[in-house]
Amino acid sequence: MDRETLIKKWLDHNLSAEERDAFEQLEDYQHLIQMDAALKSFKSPEFFVDRHYEDLKPQLRPNNTQPKWYKPLLRIAAILAICFSVYYYTTTLDTEVHTQIAKQTTIELPDASEVLLNANSSVVFNESGWTKNREVTLRGEAFFKVARGKTFDVITDKAIVSVLGTQFNVKQRHNYFEVTCFEGLVGVTMGEDLLKLNPGQRIRIIDGKLLADEKEIAAQPSWLRGESTFKNTPLKHVIEELENYYNIKVLVDQADRLRVFSGSFTHKNLDLALQSITIPLNLSYSKSGTSIVLKRE
Repeated sequence: MDRETLIKKWLDHNLSAEERDAFEQLEDYQHLIQMDAALKSFKSPEFFVDRHYEDLKPQLRPNNTQPKWYKPLLRIAAILAICFSVYYYTTTLDTEVHTQIAKQTTIELPDASEVLLNANSSVVFNESGWTKNREVTLRGEAFFKVARGKTFDVITDKAIVSVLGTQFNVKQRHNYFEVTCFEGLVGVTMGEDLLKLNPGQRIRIIDGKLLADEKEIAAQPSWLRGESTFKNTPLKHVIEELENYYNIKVLVDQADRLRVFSGSFTHKNLDLALQSITIPLNLSYSKSGTSIVLKRE
């Protein structure tokens, strides 16, 4: 479907799920969203005719005291003022990108840095101020390929990850934080503490416990290859990650949620993924609609 038709159907709130995916792939998708939000935010002030007329009455003059071109000029000035306001507002807005369950996307930042955003994640950055402040706020997981330049910061709830130019992965989920350096040097600031990671090094904070000096031999995170990999990770965090790739809810006994899992699961086949998790832990699973129940054999 062509661009104009997609935009028209979007304005009419008449996009199908397939058409919405196509619409979100448009090059100017973010600008359209920003313009729409800006226009919706404009609200005319309350105006009471009788009261304002009485206030203005002493200042009114006969119409013949104003040139004929006066009113058209005021209209043009008003239109220009509104256009300038809309332009200024939309160009200074933060850009925010979200991914849904089982969806991934790539974002090119103003300096040609890349963010590969994993499923059920979001990033926020300011395009207009990028040259002065290379800063991204992350919720979820993303792999970064950073162009060399000024300091590049990734802000999460748990820590600030700072680099100059490198490749690294950051994951911030519920009570789970992980940073892996694949190239260059990465600094992780947590409060007053600073940890520096060289290529192949990783830190994790799981349920408040810091696990440092872990090694990573792969060239990039496993989720870019279509699978999630874990090492001595409580099952509850494995389940949360599984739910990010499949539209399901996984139920498991509280005691089993704390058991640790080492291994991986695929993002392309639910049964295969469940088998990869349950077999090493001697668990079985059953399906009920969009719910999965795990239990001991």
